[in-house]
Amino acid sequence: MTQPKKRFDLARLMFGILFILVMIVVCLWVVRPFILGFAWAGMVVIATWPLLLRVQKYTGGRRTPAVIFMTLLLVVVFVLPFGLVINSIVDNSGQLVDWVGKPENWHIPKLAWLNDIPGVGRRLYRNWQAMTADNGKALVASVQPYAGAATTWFVSQVAHVGGFMLHGTLMVVFSALLYAKGEAVAKGIRHFALRLAEKRGEAAVILGAQAIRAVALGVVVTALTQALLGGIGLAISGIPYATLLTVLMFICCLAQIGPSLILFPAVFWLYWSGDNTWGTVLLVWSCVVVSMDNFLRPALIRLGADLPLLLILSGVIGGLLAFGMIGLFIGPVVLAVSYRLISAWIDEVPEPTDELPDLERDLNI
Repeated sequence: MTQPKKRFDLARLMFGILFILVMIVVCLWVVRPFILGFAWAGMVVIATWPLLLRVQKYTGGRRTPAVIFMTLLLVVVFVLPFGLVINSIVDNSGQLVDWVGKPENWHIPKLAWLNDIPGVGRRLYRNWQAMTADNGKALVASVQPYAGAATTWFVSQVAHVGGFMLHGTLMVVFSALLYAKGEAVAKGIRHFALRLAEKRGEAAVILGAQAIRAVALGVVVTALTQALLGGIGLAISGIPYATLLTVLMFICCLAQIGPSLILFPAVFWLYWSGDNTWGTVLLVWSCVVVSMDNFLRPALIRLGADLPLLLILSGVIGGLLAFGMIGLFIGPVVLAVSYRLISAWIDEVPEPTDELPDLERDLNI
């Protein structure tokens, strides 16, 4: 006896999918204030997990002391620098206001040394004199269109400081929780990936973790090393506000701009102020610091994952432009996983031979 064919219930399927979509949207809406902090915590924990295991080994295999140590380390690395910057701004704000309020400080330099530049020096000097004529009215007129936009941008960035501090606090809290239960969370993510795409899903998750570690080692560690060494050079050379400039240098290194945007103007300032000895010392030190990323970053990226250097750097720069600071990790992860999945899909067929095919025969022309 044949069984009657089961009828396909399209309405039930559509309502089921709609219910799942509504539940996903509502869940994302509920956890929306915590997503950025949790994402940062996940990136930090994945990148520093080997360090946690090493600390746990030194604490007799106990997880709690290792978690406390790593949490305090995160506070020192992420919270303390911004606290120092804010403290430096507050301490020096009075001096800055007094300096701005004195009319004698507002004079336009003559820049007579421009004449000594071979080739273009005289032309630059004439243009500068033309712009600064009549107490700099032409210079003010050329800068004024950009002043409003720059002020608006600065105010908008200051408005995000409170949100940034909130996400930083959530990052530290979530990082402590992930340090304590990291194995269980990793197993759950791998289980979900297996259910979603079987072995390839699990491989994509593992590759994503390797890409995060490669960025942390190759980009963040390199930026931190360059910023610290550059900051030491600024402090020893007597450059004012060395702490603030070091943090700005670290941000420039993360954005792949490099420390030269901070170091070389400092060298120029030393020469301009007449301190040629320390200017030369800082110039040599700056050349060493700027060239470090040429050999340090590729070596560290290779330790994290065997991925093309151009892929990682493209992901870092593109991620920063697309998603902000969190894109520093999102960009390389997306490109690395996509690169490996496409490579695996291409490798399912054999490579073409060196002999060119006969187009008329293959196409039946």
